[in-house]
Amino acid sequence: MAVKDILRSGLVVSCQAWPGSPLLDAGIMAAFALSAHRAGAVGIRANSPEHVLAMKERGVTIPVIGIHKVRYEGAEAYITPTRAEAKALAAAGADIIAIEGTHRSRPANESLQCLVEYIHDVLNKPVMVDIATLEEGIEAARLGADLVATTMSGYVPYTEEARNKGPDLELVSRLVATVACPVVGEGRFHTPEHVRAALARGAYAVVVGTALTDLEWRIRQFVPAATELGAEPPGALLCRGR
Repeated sequence: MAVKDILRSGLVVSCQAWPGSPLLDAGIMAAFALSAHRAGAVGIRANSPEHVLAMKERGVTIPVIGIHKVRYEGAEAYITPTRAEAKALAAAGADIIAIEGTHRSRPANESLQCLVEYIHDVLNKPVMVDIATLEEGIEAARLGADLVATTMSGYVPYTEEARNKGPDLELVSRLVATVACPVVGEGRFHTPEHVRAALARGAYAVVVGTALTDLEWRIRQFVPAATELGAEPPGALLCRGR
């Protein structure tokens, strides 16, 4: 089945929480995913087989793009880095499996090609490859990626300069013009305008996470406005209500 028959074009909501966050709970992430589903998202991105399974059990029927972040000693790539993580995601019900496709070292030197082939041929799942550069996107498409995503732009040492520049819309444009598979914009998409801009440049879908599901990040956007009101003591605004 073609990936476009599984995932419609539009907004994908990344329902993840950072280690140490009080939101890092399978039930909470499943609730986020169901809310995103109800609000019109076309897909969910979720981290770990446990969270994927919880979302499916909660009644999320839009496609879930599963990842499993695992760090192996001596390896730099950590987004679904081996067949073991991919297999567990498929067993949990992930509809699409996303993997890291950067040039960074991989566990046991397992090649990206072998992982893509395993997910296709053994697990019978489409593959989304998270890349940081045009060259990585071209290579991922050559290896059979069903989707190529700009997820890692700004998050590997050789693209750090992009991290503070908002979403990498230029990379979206260059990928759309170069690869045959659908392109997904991901990474620092914080406003509806960012999403529109990526789709206008030819992106098939856009993943938004932090701006929608990182509650602490969102609250920090409002705190400065509240503290500018004057010398009211902490908690005064809470006492007056919303």
